[in-house]
Amino acid sequence: MNHDCDAILALFDREMREHARPDGPGVRVERTGDVVRMSDTAEGWGSVVWSAPDLDARRADAAIAAQVAHCAASGYDEFEWKLYAHDRPADLAERLLAAGFEAEDPETLMVAPVADLPTAVELPEGVRLRPVRDADDVELMVRAHGRAFGSDGAQLRHRVLAGLAEGPDRFAAVLAMAGDEPVSAARMEMYPDTRFAGLWGGGTAPQWRGRGIYRALVAHRARIAAERGYDLLQVDASTQSRPILERLGFMALSTTTPYLYRAR
Repeated sequence: MNHDCDAILALFDREMREHARPDGPGVRVERTGDVVRMSDTAEGWGSVVWSAPDLDARRADAAIAAQVAHCAASGYDEFEWKLYAHDRPADLAERLLAAGFEAEDPETLMVAPVADLPTAVELPEGVRLRPVRDADDVELMVRAHGRAFGSDGAQLRHRVLAGLAEGPDRFAAVLAMAGDEPVSAARMEMYPDTRFAGLWGGGTAPQWRGRGIYRALVAHRARIAAERGYDLLQVDASTQSRPILERLGFMALSTTTPYLYRAR
């Protein structure tokens, strides 16, 4: 099915960035000057999620300087500016670097209409899905995250516990279990009063990769999104997940790169 990628991107910019909603308890969203930022002072983080599409060089430099000052005044160890490839001015990335921000790995913004996606869950033999419902399940998610990415899951633990507290109309998480061992985990965040639900996670333990688990986790969440009335799924896709998502019908709309300012 053909879709107007420009129109979907404009909708994403409007609903998910310019009019962003708090993505967890304690998160504050504010528009200040030419940017919209999220922050959680209790957890000590902040992030610019939108900048004005008509930003020029002078206003861009002023906005960047204001965010650096905000980071210092708030006592954050680091502050993120989530830059999209279509943001303006065209040299905004270079201006962030010049101000002391550092680029992290880019990801591809991908979106698919839920109606276009398969919702039949097909898993390899010996693997089953288990909904995440309580703190014990969250610890299994953290273990799966560690096996997939080799990194600490403290931030994931906080995010999933907060999501569970928000309730099933805002959040869903699922484990892929091989016996008693978690081999993959994923979550979906739903944004009321928008058409979007966001897919996160899905990293799989190395020995289980290439067997359809990621695809099954997407199908499982697509079915939930449809049941909840959301018609667009959004993913910030890594280089590993992008080919799978393209085969499923996701469209690449832009790229997004986190630029981090670390307090010196």
